Amino acid sequence: MNTLLAAVEAGAKEMTRFFNGTFSVTNKEGINNLVTEADHAAEKAIIEVIKNNFPSHFILSEETGELVSDSDFKWIVDPIDGTVNFAHGIPLFCVSIGLEKEEKMIMGAVYNPFINELYVAEKGKGATLNGKPIHVSKQTSVLNSCLVTGFPYVYLETPNGPLQVFEKLIKQGIPVRRLGSAALDLCWVAAGRFDGFFEHHLQPWDSSAGFLIVEEAGGKVTDYLGNTFSPYQPHILATNGLIHEQLRSYLI
Repeated sequence: MNTLLAAVEAGAKEMTRFFNGTFSVTNKEGINNLVTEADHAAEKAIIEVIKNNFPSHFILSEETGELVSDSDFKWIVDPIDGTVNFAHGIPLFCVSIGLEKEEKMIMGAVYNPFINELYVAEKGKGATLNGKPIHVSKQTSVLNSCLVTGFPYVYLETPNGPLQVFEKLIKQGIPVRRLGSAALDLCWVAAGRFDGFFEHHLQPWDSSAGFLIVEEAGGKVTDYLGNTFSPYQPHILATNGLIHEQLRSYLI
């Protein structure tokens, strides 16, 4: 846990150093799928902390990719989740780091230093925000819920795709927000601010820490078919558990 916390702190320090300053920005696949100089600096700082403490561990990171090793432990790193927000001076982004042991998530941390929120979870030990326990909401009706979602950078031409689901929900009068950081979306479900989150296409580093934080806060996380969630498949549905099947009916 000490290494996990030191790693998110190191990443956050680099984000803070660059935020609202001058930095280079390039584009990955899809329009506005940005990567900044700060992403690379934060990633380098995070990996250095992990390697200094656990040089034999496997690391999967958004910008670098896989640093492969023969280890039961894998660190999954998103140095800045919400890069578009970061690049535009919007303080809704975070460092997100999850740790797997034998392909099971055992720890996760998500940190946004600009709103001073550090979310941490350890398997079987609950979830916290700034050291205090958090729990999902008690809302039982999807019609009275406040939801959050995200949209892919490359639009998915699939039946019942992101825009179709969004339209169905808002036509029911259900508020659906779009904040631009899946890791924070998941944490805000865990904290009871949102009742549910769904997204059609995420990468492992987007959800690895956040989904454990939701589960440890008493929530439920599955794919769209209701199967056990894995960050290595794209679909995610995370809720307080009480509205899970109601919301899932809109997605399939």
